[in-house]
Amino acid sequence: MSPLISVLVIGLGLAFVLGTVAQRVRLPPLVGYLLAGVVVGPFSPGLVIDQHLTLQLADIGVVLLMFGVGLHFKPGDLMAVKATVVPGAVLQMAIITALGVGASLAFGWPLAQGLVFGLCLSVASTVVVMRALQDRRLTETGRGRIAIGWLVVQDLLTVLVLVVLPPIAAILKGGDVQMAVLVKSLGITFGKLALFAGLMLLIGRRVIPAMLHYIAHTGSRELVRLAVLSVARGVVLSASALCGGSSAMGAFFAGMLLAVS
Repeated sequence: MSPLISVLVIGLGLAFVLGTVAQRVRLPPLVGYLLAGVVVGPFSPGLVIDQHLTLQLADIGVVLLMFGVGLHFKPGDLMAVKATVVPGAVLQMAIITALGVGASLAFGWPLAQGLVFGLCLSVASTVVVMRALQDRRLTETGRGRIAIGWLVVQDLLTVLVLVVLPPIAAILKGGDVQMAVLVKSLGITFGKLALFAGLMLLIGRRVIPAMLHYIAHTGSRELVRLAVLSVARGVVLSASALCGGSSAMGAFFAGMLLAVS
C-alpha cells in the first residue's frame, strides 16, 4: 500500500476513534486528536508511521484550520483590540519567561538554557487555542477576538525572539557579539515584516478582489475553490520566505485578506 494512503487511513482512523472517545467522556475532541498524534509519533512505543508524510499532512491541516479562522476575522477586529493585546502579550511573555528562567536556575541549568525554556513556555499553541475557541463558538465574540489578537502578537514577537536569541546566547556563554550585526539583523527583520504587511495590503485590496471577480464570472466553482486555496498557500509561503513566520500565521493572514475582499 502507498505510504501516503497508509498515513491517511491510520491517522484519520485513530483521530476519529479517539476523538469520539473523548467526546463520550465530555472532553473536547481535540484531546482525542492530540492523543492520536502521540500514538503514531516516534516517541511512543508501538505503531510508528512515516513521519515525513505525517508532518506535511499536519502542516496542511494547520493551514486549513487557521485559514478558516482568518475568514471570520477582519483587520479592523485586530486593530480594535490592539490596546489590550499588545501590552498584554508582551507582559505575559516577559513574566512567563522570567518564571521559566527562575525555575531552570533552581534546577541547576545554565542561564542560556533557562532562557530558551522560559521563552518556550511563554508562547501558546496557536492551533490548539484556535481549535478550542472554534469548539466553543467564541471566535467571533469579544473575548475570542482578544485571544486571537493575543496569539498574533505572540507569533510576531516569536519572529523577533528568533533573531535576537543567538546573540543573547553568545553573550550569556561569555562570547563576544557585535552590536552592528545585531542591529543589522533586527533592521532586516523589521524590513521584511513591513514588506510583508505592505504586500498583503496591496494584494488584499487590489489583486485578490480583481482575481476573484474574474474567476466568479467564469461560473466554475472548481476554479473558485482552486483560487482560494492558491491564495492561502501563496500567502503562507510568502510569510515563511519573507519574515520567517509560521504556516499558521501566514494562513491566518490569508484568510483575513479574503474576508476583506
